[in-house]
Formats: sequence, C-alpha cells, structure tokens
Amino acid sequence: MSLDTLGLVESRTIAAGIFLADQMVKAADIKLIRASTICAGRFFIQISGERSAVETAVACAEASEYSLVGQFVISNVHPDLLHGVGKGRDIPLGDAIGVVECKTVSAGVIAADRALKKTATHLAKFVIGSGISGKSYFILHGDVAEVEEAVAAAETAHDRYVLETVVIPSPDKAVIDTLLGRLR
Repeated sequence: MSLDTLGLVESRTIAAGIFLADQMVKAADIKLIRASTICAGRFFIQISGERSAVETAVACAEASEYSLVGQFVISNVHPDLLHGVGKGRDIPLGDAIGVVECKTVSAGVIAADRALKKTATHLAKFVIGSGISGKSYFILHGDVAEVEEAVAAAETAHDRYVLETVVIPSPDKAVIDTLLGRLR
C-alpha cells in the first residue's frame, strides 16, 4: 500500500469523529494513522493509502450527517511532512526559520505540504491542535530566501485559514532548543 496519499478529516465533535474513523476504515482499504481529540472538542482523523481508497474513505465522512470542520485528500505528500508530524527535527545553526500558524489542523497540513513542495526547505516541527484551541502550526528551516518563499507558498495554500506567519533569519540557539523541546 502506497503511503503517499493522505486523507484528513476534522469533525466538530468527538463522538462523531470516533464514529467517522470507524466508518472510514470499513469503507476502504486504508491505514488509520491518527484518530484523536484536539482542542475545542474536535476530533482529527488522518489516513493514508492508495488515492482511490483514501478518496472513498474521505467521501464516506463527507456523506455523513455529521458536521465537519474540514476534509482533504493530498496526493504525493512531501516526505518531510510524513515524518515530521508531532516530532521535532534538528535545525542547524545559521538556518532561517519560518513559522506558519493556521486555524485548523487540516489547513496546516495543506499549507505545510505546499510550502515543502515549492522550496528546498525542511520541516522541523508540526504541532497539531491539542492545547492550542484546535489550531496548528509548523516550523520550516533553510536559507532565508527559501524560507521566505516557503512561507509565501503556505499563505496561498489556504489564505483564509492562515492566521500568522513569521520568518526569523537567524534565530538564537535558545529559541531553537525551546521550540524543539530541548529546554525545559
């Protein structure tokens, strides 16, 4: 099974999200990557598999009577995004960083994928909804021009869902250590 197609569904309620995750897994041959609560009482479902199977599973959720915050299918997902969700990857000293904050988890994934595909930047961290009111944010790193281009690409991916972006040309080591959870 190819894991380069992602399906993302955010439901407005936890109970509906659990029900939808079950229905999606039963509707198609997909892999359930994540099914969990996020802040504001929402539920996030992330699946992967062959494009047609992922489309079928996401369509199953869309066809339900439950209210969804967002639903997306992304093919040929950037490899950094597959490996970076929820994890901190090192940022070399001297690299610029870009931080993109989005209203929803789904919008953050879409924006990060677009930014990574358009540039030679790398994903350092992707933070999903919990503890931040259902929002998401991600941190990219690379040379300043590439980071600026990546942030601009992220803004155009889902402009009404992008809350704030910043580019820091040369972040202090203490800031990087804190962002990656090395300082407490």
